[in-house]
Amino acid sequence: MIKKTILILFAIALLAAFGGTLWFLWDKSQEEPIVYQTESPFTATIIKKTVATGSVVPRKENEVKPQVSGILDEIYIEPGKMVTEDDLIAKVTIVPNMISLASAENRLSRAKINLESAETEFERNLQLWDEGVLSEANFKVYELDLKTSRQEVAAAEDNLALIREGARKKSVYTTNTLVKATASGMVLEVPVEEGDSVIEANTFNDGTTIATIANMDEMIFEGRVDESEVGKLREGMELLLTVGALETENFRADLEYIAPKGVEEDGAIQFEIRAAMELKDDVFVRANYSANADIVLDRRDDVLAIQESWLQFDDDGAFVEVETGDQEFEIRRIDTGLSDGIQIEIVSGLSESDRIKDPNSGTA
Repeated sequence: MIKKTILILFAIALLAAFGGTLWFLWDKSQEEPIVYQTESPFTATIIKKTVATGSVVPRKENEVKPQVSGILDEIYIEPGKMVTEDDLIAKVTIVPNMISLASAENRLSRAKINLESAETEFERNLQLWDEGVLSEANFKVYELDLKTSRQEVAAAEDNLALIREGARKKSVYTTNTLVKATASGMVLEVPVEEGDSVIEANTFNDGTTIATIANMDEMIFEGRVDESEVGKLREGMELLLTVGALETENFRADLEYIAPKGVEEDGAIQFEIRAAMELKDDVFVRANYSANADIVLDRRDDVLAIQESWLQFDDDGAFVEVETGDQEFEIRRIDTGLSDGIQIEIVSGLSESDRIKDPNSGTA
C-alpha cells in the first residue's frame, strides 16, 4: 500500500513539472511586440563648423620705452587708465656714465681755457687795430677765434647737460627724461615700478617697457586650427566666438588671415588664424580672454532635415523606414545634403507629413 502511494505522488510531481514547463514556454511566446517611436521631418538651419582655440587681443599694442637710460623717478599712470598721445607717463632720472661725465667736464674746462686765451688775444689786437697798427684782415682772424671759442664752450656745456640731465642747456624742446604716450588708448600693463632701472632702446637692446597701451575698441581673435581643417578655410568666413569669461555672450568675427606656414605643437601641425571681432556696446572685453571660435564652413538655412541617428545604411546607400500603418514600415531611399553631426539636410525622398521610424527607440 505504501509503495503504491509513493508511485502516485511521484507521477503527480512529474505531471506538475511537465505542465510548468509547458506554461513557461507558452508565456514566453506571448511577449509584447517591440514598439518604435516615430517623428516627422522638420525645418532647421544646419551649420557645419570646426573649432579653433585661442584668445581675444587688441589689434595694436604699443610698448612705451624711455629715450634715456636711468632710474624711474615717477610713474603717472596705472593699468586701466585711458591716455591720449603725448600724455605724460613717467619721469626718468639719468644716472650718467662716469667716464662720459668726466670726459664732458674736461672738454668744458678746455673750452673755457681756450675762450679766456681768445678773449685776451682779441682785446690786445683790438687796441692795435684801433690805433691802425693792425690790418683789418689780421684782426678778423682774432675775432673769428673768439667766436669759435665761445661756440665751443656752448657746445661743451650742452654736451655736459645732455649727459647729466638728458637735455641740452637752454633747449626749447621738452627734456627726453619725460616719457610720453606714443598712442591713444587704455593702459594694459605697467611692468615696472618707481626706483627701477630702465634702459633706452638701442642697437643691442630692445629697451625697458614702461607701459603697454592698446585701443580696446578694436579687438581680434588669434587662434590655431589643425592642418586637417585649414584647407577648408578661406578669408571672409564667419566665426562665432565664445569667450570663456563671458559665458552668456557670443560674438561674431570675420576671418581675415590664415598663416601660410604651420608650426608643430604636441606632434600636430597647427596654423595661426586671425579674425576681426564685432564688439558689443554693453560688454567690455578684456585683453587676452581665452576664447573658442566656431568657424562656419557651410550652412543651410530653413531646409528640411531629420535627426542623423534616424538614418540607416546598406550596400545601396542611405535609407529611412517610413510608417505606412500602425507600427508598419517601408524602406524609403533618400538623398541627403549638409550635416552638422546631429541633424542632416534632406534633399529629396521625404516630406514633412511622413513619419520616420527611430531605430534606436524600440521598447517592448
